[in-house]
This record gives sequence, C-alpha cells and structure tokens, in this order.
Amino acid sequence: MAAITVVFYRDPDDCPALEWLDSLPEEAYAKGIVRIERLAGLGHELRRPEADYLRDGIYELRWRLGHVNFRLLYFFYGRQAVVLAHGLTKEDKVPCKDIALAARRKARYTADPERHTYREGLT
Repeated sequence: MAAITVVFYRDPDDCPALEWLDSLPEEAYAKGIVRIERLAGLGHELRRPEADYLRDGIYELRWRLGHVNFRLLYFFYGRQAVVLAHGLTKEDKVPCKDIALAARRKARYTADPERHTYREGLT
C-alpha cells in the first residue's frame, strides 16, 4: 500500500495533539515521531504493538517509555490519517472518555475538513 499523509486535527484556537506531542520529554517525543513516520509509510498495514483499532473507526498509535503508555488517536480519511487526540495511561486500555473525545473530533473533521486540518502558521 502506498504511503499516506498524516495530518493533525485542529480546533479554532489550537491543535491539541500536536501541542501535547511538542510538550513531551525529548525521548518520548522522538519515539512518537518514529511512530508517526511509520504510520505515514504503512498506513492501514501498521499493526500491534505500534497501532491498534479501538472502535468507531478510531485507531491508536502506541509507544511506551518506562511505565507510561503514550497514545495518539487517529482515523483514516481518504489517503490521510488524521490525528485527533492524545493520552498517557499507566493501563493497557485507552479510557472511554478519550475515545469519545476522538469520535466527536472525527465528526467535526469529516463535516468540515478544511476548517479542522492543522496547517503551519494557522491557529
């Protein structure tokens, strides 16, 4: 399968997942970037332990550092993977509230992709 484009969901005033990623310690950030690059290269073919399907079209991009599980939640929209939300867990499961947030953002994105696609320099 051909490579896909990874984009970040944005609200009118911020890009929550990208801001969270930028705030991570260097080693956690670096691991996250590697996962994003793998998602871009493999798309739907990326599997556990790096990615997994959750529900309602929402997937998780996974990495671990120490005892902390890092997650980026995303969905596929045409030839894009749209990163919707983020999270840290000490458990193996993503909390239902995080999946619900991602599902709400997914609905907003699909209703108006242009408005909700992060672009450098726009907030």
